[in-house]
Order: sequence, then C-alpha cells, then structure tokens
Amino acid sequence: MPFSDDVRARLDADAAQIIGQYPQSRSALLPLLHLVQSEEGYVSQDGIAFCADQLGLTETDVTGVVSFYTMYKRRPVGEYHVGVCTNTVCGVLGGNQILAELHEHLGVGDDEVTPDGRVSLEHLECNAACVYAPVVMVNWEFFDNQTPASARQLADDLRAGNPVIPTRGPGRLVNWRAAARILAGFNDGLATEGPTAGPADLVGLKVAQEHGWTAPEPDSTGNHGAGNHGAGNHGAADQAAGEQAKEPR
Repeated sequence: MPFSDDVRARLDADAAQIIGQYPQSRSALLPLLHLVQSEEGYVSQDGIAFCADQLGLTETDVTGVVSFYTMYKRRPVGEYHVGVCTNTVCGVLGGNQILAELHEHLGVGDDEVTPDGRVSLEHLECNAACVYAPVVMVNWEFFDNQTPASARQLADDLRAGNPVIPTRGPGRLVNWRAAARILAGFNDGLATEGPTAGPADLVGLKVAQEHGWTAPEPDSTGNHGAGNHGAGNHGAADQAAGEQAKEPR
C-alpha cells in the first residue's frame, strides 16, 4: 500500500537529510533502504519505488541492491530478529546445534516469524565476533558465548517481553524497526553505552603493553617506519602470538 501523505512527508525530510551527506546522491541508497525498512519493517515495493524516486534510479537498480544484501528483508520479520552464525569457528563450537534447536524450539524456518510476531530466525554466515563463538545476534546486537540452552532462554525472554541486555554495546535492546533507523544514520543516543570491547578483544593490546610495543609513527613520506623490535602493526601482533606460544603451559 502506498505511503500516506504524512508518512511520505516524514520520509521525504529524512531522505533529504541522508542524501545531503553524500557528494553523489546514489551513494545514499543503502541508508535509504534502511530508512524505508524502519517504516514498514521490511523493504516493500513501495519502499523500493520511494528510494528510486529519491535518487533518480530505476526500480530495477534498487531491487538489485535489495536482493544482494541480506540485511534488507522483502517480507516482514519479527520485532526481534535473531541471527545465528554457523561459520567456521561458531559452527565448530556449537553454532549449528544452536540453530537447529532454535528452529525446533520456535517452530520456524529461516526468516520465518513466530505466530505472535515477536521473533524471527535467520541463519547467518558470520557475525565478525569469532573470539566469542558461538555468537547470536538480535537486531544486530551481540549475544556472545551462547549455548543451545542460553539461546532458547534468550528467545523465550524476547517472546515474553522480559528485559534482554546485549553482551556488548548498549544496556537495552531496541526493536527491529528502531535498529533499522539507526542503520539509516539517525542516532538514538545509545552509541556510547556499555562496553564495545570485551577481554578477548584486548588480549593483543595487553601483550603489547606488557612488552612495551608501540605502533610506529609515519615518516614524512606517509610510510610507516619500523617500530620496536623492528615490527610494524602486523609484526607486533605476530610477535605477541609468538611470545604466547613460547610461554610454558
């Protein structure tokens, strides 16, 4: 159904703000798609037409982008969209079992929604948080070191409306549409809340500090010179790994 006049006026204003941030207007397509997804909960044909009209593109151009990126949904998902990683590390450590048990526990398939509309489930390739595997995401917030039991409890809490706090990041979880609006570029004021890094993220920094390693300063040509022990950024990380390997168990 086409956007109402009130909705269209609001979207037009938001779209102008987004497009104004880019030297070339078509660069604004990805955030515009998040914007229309924040309005309807998914990218409808009307949302595609809106983005095409705003940027002077064809609907085919926009559809090609929507169909390429899995973050854009072509049908409604749940208020809380749960993604389970089964890529190498997560899969080996239990991600496949978590996904299988959530499918059975919730009674839904990939990108399907529970009857109450609260939770949908997605099979993800990678959450880029391998040091916390197995990882589950809810509306793109991290829930680290999951087990089948903890993942089932997470899903039950989401359906029951119980408070759910991500492992890292803000101290509360926003719903799917609010998350889409954040991805469109509209700050919700929560970006600085909570820890953005955990102990596993900081191991390399800790080792570097213990050994007095620092990143090299760029020289006058813009190249990086040699740092302590003749190591640059990558060398310091390699040395840290080597030092850990030599330590007695």
